[in-house]
Amino acid sequence: MRYAPKTLTPYVSARHYFGSEQRRHREVAKLSLVQLADIVNSSKSNLARVETAELMPPPELPSALDAAFGTERYFFGLYQLAKKEGHPDQYRRYMECESLATVMEDFATNVVPGMLQTEGYARAFFSLAPGTTPERVEERVQARLGRQERLYSPEPLRYCAILDEAILHRPVGGRVVMQDQLAVLLGQADTSRTMIQVLPFIHGGHALMEGPLTLLRLPGGRSMVYEEGRKSGRLLEVEEEVEQRRATYDALRAYALSPRDSAALIQHLMERYEPCAPAST
Repeated sequence: MRYAPKTLTPYVSARHYFGSEQRRHREVAKLSLVQLADIVNSSKSNLARVETAELMPPPELPSALDAAFGTERYFFGLYQLAKKEGHPDQYRRYMECESLATVMEDFATNVVPGMLQTEGYARAFFSLAPGTTPERVEERVQARLGRQERLYSPEPLRYCAILDEAILHRPVGGRVVMQDQLAVLLGQADTSRTMIQVLPFIHGGHALMEGPLTLLRLPGGRSMVYEEGRKSGRLLEVEEEVEQRRATYDALRAYALSPRDSAALIQHLMERYEPCAPAST
């Protein structure tokens, strides 16, 4: 069967335009992906994914394309625009990458990370949204539980999480739900595939107080970051930005309790858990 190139949508974003221009110049030069890959010292698969906007152009690619096509700083300029914008469908892109990741590292501020949530905790959490129907809650719960299959597959994801201590004290779903949730955290605190550390209150302020963060390591060593906000998330793939978030995450890991001490704290709260008393009025 003859290969049919994927239809491009150049005007969706700067990243899409970069990819479409790479293909246009390549076709004008009568070069195949394999031939261009040899010229710019890349791989056919990476160039194909750049053309379809599935991959952010690596930092070295724009200059290599400019040299290959004699376009001076044309692709360099497109890259400056592309790297400053988010992916047009960031969460879908993130979920695709999560399914391929070999290592996943979470920092969570207020809610147990999705990869570790029990069914009861997830249901209680999704039910908090105003106007949410039971059907929609169930749909989201099952989707969340489905993501967790990566932890138990024949080639399991290596998963690490740093949890702000506040998560352990907030009674989402009530005492029974939280006891069950803490029991799951305890079981995953230090295994061959998972590690959980608690960032204690005593540490005080830190650089990630504004929201949670997820780092993914993909096959081939490529990394990306997903930052969550209250209403939307931001996917980062530019190497400098990823490394900056990595440094922040590693600093918090150093200040967090060890997996053993984290497990001891979780055990203590699981056995003596009491819901937070409502503030007096």
